[in-house]
Amino acid sequence: MAQLPVAFQAQMQDILAEDYPIFAASLETDTPVSLHLHPLKKGAQFPEEEAVPWHQEGRYLAERPSFTLDPLFHAGAYYVQEASSMLIGAAFRQCFTGDRPLRVLDLCAAPGGKSTLLTSLLPEGSWLLANEVIRSRYQILRYNLSKWGYANTFTANHDVEDFKKLAGFFDLVLVDAPCSGEGLFRKDQAARQEWSPENVNLCAARQGRILKTAAELVAPGGVLLYSTCTYNLQENDENAAWLANESGLMHKDLDFPAQWGLEKRAYGYQAYPHRIRGEGFFLAALQKPETEAQAKFKATPFRKLQTVDRKLEELAKPWIAPDANYHYFTSGKGSWRILNDHLLEDAQILSQHLNRLEVGTILGEPKGKQLVPSPEWALQLNCRADLPHLEVDRNTALEFLRKATPPLPGLPKGWVLIRHQGLNLGWVKGLGNRYNNYYPKQWRIRMG
Repeated sequence: MAQLPVAFQAQMQDILAEDYPIFAASLETDTPVSLHLHPLKKGAQFPEEEAVPWHQEGRYLAERPSFTLDPLFHAGAYYVQEASSMLIGAAFRQCFTGDRPLRVLDLCAAPGGKSTLLTSLLPEGSWLLANEVIRSRYQILRYNLSKWGYANTFTANHDVEDFKKLAGFFDLVLVDAPCSGEGLFRKDQAARQEWSPENVNLCAARQGRILKTAAELVAPGGVLLYSTCTYNLQENDENAAWLANESGLMHKDLDFPAQWGLEKRAYGYQAYPHRIRGEGFFLAALQKPETEAQAKFKATPFRKLQTVDRKLEELAKPWIAPDANYHYFTSGKGSWRILNDHLLEDAQILSQHLNRLEVGTILGEPKGKQLVPSPEWALQLNCRADLPHLEVDRNTALEFLRKATPPLPGLPKGWVLIRHQGLNLGWVKGLGNRYNNYYPKQWRIRMG
């Protein structure tokens, strides 16, 4: 293993004092394996799994399996996430105890672990916008949210500065800030080699820039959650102190049980790997006073989406859960997006200020008198349950996910959902004596 940087050792000795040797020893142990289960896509089970204390759907695994070779992973039955990060869910539950709909922004969202977790906890009528500024990471974020399957998630590819005109719009803003990655030293040896005091200072300054705008985006009475996967004071305590004293937000105390092993700091909570079954993680909650005036926003029609002709909407009905109420839109590329009725106004407000925004779910693309369903739609919770489908075993499912064409006895003609343990994986089209596999090339399994 790469040695811990000397300056990092000195920093942690100052912070932890007599606890430092135990902390340093913990960084040389194996990383715990953990994930959170989808609350609605049931079926994923693992040998010797244990519950994560602070998240109902969180699980520790005795060993790390090959998630890539588990069809349920590709169906969205769970998300592999470091256990300490799931504290976001515990913080959310304390900050929002009612059932009113919420507007949520995950400002630095890729690859999507915290977005999927929060989406599973939101009250009915809420929505979440997952934003990522780096384009390559944004594509990964979109894929992971597609697998999770909720219709109330939007995605955007913007710098924080682009959100300024949405000041006061969001009930919750999560800033899981890019950081120096000290909390990754156990599982990522490269992080040790890349660390330096100069990079810590650079990260702290970048976080400050993000937080300055993020604080403005919070609605009166709303909450900002700030988190990092690091230990140092510059990135954690000092940024949280600035938020509490200079940004117009007030520090919000969280009641985490002592047995969880978190260290309470002046403006937040710190997880250490020698005290908690997880990695390094810092979390602070801050609230905007309700005395401030509510910002007013007016919705206008989408610029880049056009309403689908009502006569053509009938093409979509056979694919959608019958109790769902949607608006139908078509993009410039011809694909159809559908959007829940109660999300329309907020989606239109967002679209006025964010050019690289994707709202709604891609249903498919009309071809003559038929609709070609999208890969994303197969994974949606509102995909109609009684569509033609074929249950397959694990080996067949993996071949399908590799975009091969394994034998499918009993496959009917037309569009058919491939399922494994009752969960949708994707589409094939039966053509009589053969079929076409419509699983996307960019999603396919490459592992042998």
